[in-house]
Amino acid sequence: METDFRQIEAQARTAAVELLDAAGLRAGDIFVVGCSSSEVLGGRIGKASSMETAEAVFSGVYPVLRERGVYLAAQCCEHLNRALIVEADCADKYGLEPVCVVPQPKAGGSFASQAWRRFQRPAAVEHIRAHAGLDIGGTLIGMHLRDVAVPVRLSLDHVGQAILLCARTRPKFIGGSRAVYE
Repeated sequence: METDFRQIEAQARTAAVELLDAAGLRAGDIFVVGCSSSEVLGGRIGKASSMETAEAVFSGVYPVLRERGVYLAAQCCEHLNRALIVEADCADKYGLEPVCVVPQPKAGGSFASQAWRRFQRPAAVEHIRAHAGLDIGGTLIGMHLRDVAVPVRLSLDHVGQAILLCARTRPKFIGGSRAVYE
């Protein structure tokens, strides 16, 4: 069975657009993506890494984010402790401390490797507090979201054969019963 990379790219683009709209992100916000290329192809996470599949997902998501001025944070796999690849400008703006590593398909994952290759000035960081994110294939992006994550349902629930889970974040409600919120 031949993989339809154009369909995967289109699904990733649709997911990014819909989540950006639902989350109301602004220029300068951070959008985290965890992507198992293995799961997208119907395999088991971490067992069939594919640079071609990761390229299709990246090509669907990244241009949409760039158009809106939103930073992409590409989550690495557990072999790099789920570090993230960001543009150096993002790391500078948010005061993120860089770490020394270059992701590879089997140590960091294909999606993070594609981000490293495609970003103008890539930087690896350990921690981030993203405003929204796509979890493609059960990559567990929750650790990279701000404190109050809100699940978002989109018109699609898969990219390729991988389950798609999405979240936006919101500020915490504080103050109790007498508080007034916008």
